[in-house]
Amino acid sequence: MLPELLILAPSPSAAVNAQLEQQYTCHHAWQVPADERHAWLAERAPAIRAVVTTGALGLNAADMASLPHLEIIAVNGVGLDGVALDRARERGIAVTTTPNVLTDDVADVALALLLASARHIVTLDRFVRDGGWERRVAIAPASSLRGKTAGIFGFGQIGQAIALRLAAFGVQVRYFQPRAITGTSVPRAASLLALAQESDYLFVCAPGTPATRQSIDRGVLNALGPQGTLINIARGALIDEDALIAALQDGHLGAAGLDVFADEPRVPAALRALPNVVLTPHVGSLTVETRHAMGQLVLDNLQAHFAGLPLRTPVP
Repeated sequence: MLPELLILAPSPSAAVNAQLEQQYTCHHAWQVPADERHAWLAERAPAIRAVVTTGALGLNAADMASLPHLEIIAVNGVGLDGVALDRARERGIAVTTTPNVLTDDVADVALALLLASARHIVTLDRFVRDGGWERRVAIAPASSLRGKTAGIFGFGQIGQAIALRLAAFGVQVRYFQPRAITGTSVPRAASLLALAQESDYLFVCAPGTPATRQSIDRGVLNALGPQGTLINIARGALIDEDALIAALQDGHLGAAGLDVFADEPRVPAALRALPNVVLTPHVGSLTVETRHAMGQLVLDNLQAHFAGLPLRTPVP
């Protein structure tokens, strides 16, 4: 008999989905209406040996407890904030992610959000479409990136990839995270608040954990200032969203480019209404190449587990 999998979200790669169907008995929770899911899962739970999920969805403690024979949680992504890791470790459940393969695409989106914000790309697109250019309406000048300073909160692989891209635009870079990074010439700020004070642009790249929850608060936003721009490609929970909306509305913050939100896919109406915000629907890694590579890593980890081999990318 094929091992039975609970799939909480499909892979964007049709090839990966096809391989899952060939190699496992797949139960697709994402296809079941929300009001029927509890009963549906209870019926299948005793046979489930693996869960395929995403970084945003994760697997909470209650759902994990309902799966008595769960052996592995394969996360299609790098975020672990939605996974009850302590409970998984207590039960000896393996957890894997898909690191490294999405770094460049997420960093590219971070730069795209900065460019769109600083150069008013979305506003100018509407200006052309709505006939403002044809009517010769005056256009407010944008801001050059060259000579500015960018702060990066969280200087892991994605943060460092963003730093490399910023250097090509003539932007000075500094970072902050509690643990200093060895072997880098990028200066480390004394604190997150100091990083915001020293920066024109602030990139949020830190992991979503209880320790980082709402790290970007009113004080940090005020320190970034009315000419500052906030870019978030990490997790929405790292930002106090109410404080962000207020700062953008009141002019205490200049602009924001956001790919992630506190309660996805629900984005506050007040945030959607702001003209000084660029919004994308959590698509940092959404390219054909990267999503296929992520899905392949999920497959590789599952295959290794059920073959009794070392996992490709386990979470320690």
